[in-house]
Amino acid sequence: MDIFSIILIVLGLSLFEIIISVDNAIINAEVLGTMSKKARRWFLIWGILIAVFLIRGILPWLIVWASNPSLGPIQAFTASFSNDPKIAEVIEQSAPVLLIGGGTFLVFLFFHWIFLEPKHYGLIGESFFHRQGVWFFAVVSVLLSVIVWQAIKRNPLMAFGAVVGSTAFFITHGFKENAEKVERDMLKGSGSLTDISKIFYLEVIDATFSIDGVLGAFAFTFSIPLILIGNGIGALVVRQLTISNIENVKKYKYLKNGAMYSIFALGIVMLADSFGLHIPEWFAPIVTFTIIGYFFYKSYKELKKQ
Repeated sequence: MDIFSIILIVLGLSLFEIIISVDNAIINAEVLGTMSKKARRWFLIWGILIAVFLIRGILPWLIVWASNPSLGPIQAFTASFSNDPKIAEVIEQSAPVLLIGGGTFLVFLFFHWIFLEPKHYGLIGESFFHRQGVWFFAVVSVLLSVIVWQAIKRNPLMAFGAVVGSTAFFITHGFKENAEKVERDMLKGSGSLTDISKIFYLEVIDATFSIDGVLGAFAFTFSIPLILIGNGIGALVVRQLTISNIENVKKYKYLKNGAMYSIFALGIVMLADSFGLHIPEWFAPIVTFTIIGYFFYKSYKELKKQ
């Protein structure tokens, strides 16, 4: 991998992490507003270490290790530095299972947004799909059946990977829905959580939201160090936004649209790659820059009108 590819991948990972974490930053900012200064300072300092190194560092390593148990924990982390052809072969053989699981997760995430979640309509057709929300479960069920059926023909483990991806989506979705309920209770003052409980709550929410970014990162690269650097930079920027400029960020109302269309594009890339269609390593970052850039510009124009 040349230096240009490394820079492009890191920048793409950072931008993707920042945009998909805007919702997380908004939740953090609102909850932090109900906490003491000492608790806020603790979360913003030590929470960064937990968010960057423990979650965005350990989670991708665990995923790669789980997909390649024969490598062992050390080799799973150092695989991207190794020139050993046997390690490269093991990674290549297991890649489709990881990619199809991550791709299924991301595509389900997009369809949930376009069918069920409230949004600012940024493209023609979004309001139509939103009105058809009752069809969400039917669409993703049929989609999973098609993916599993096609995967079985190539490798039964790929079919299992797709099922794991869909399971991960519904588990994390349940956590997010519960988080929104807890957040509403706290902001209304009906909750009785202490500052320590709120800190743990925010860390759990951050871990839940980070799954989207970590799985999406595998559309860019399998290199754990690059994922750690790219997602880590993005997480640091999101923490800074939480402290200072979250209200300004909220004014760019189509950023969420850009995040979700990026997620959909990366999900398709991962699914296509898992079925043997070679996708160049520069494609995912360029698509991410293009989609997010378009919706940022659209948000900026709308903001100027107002």
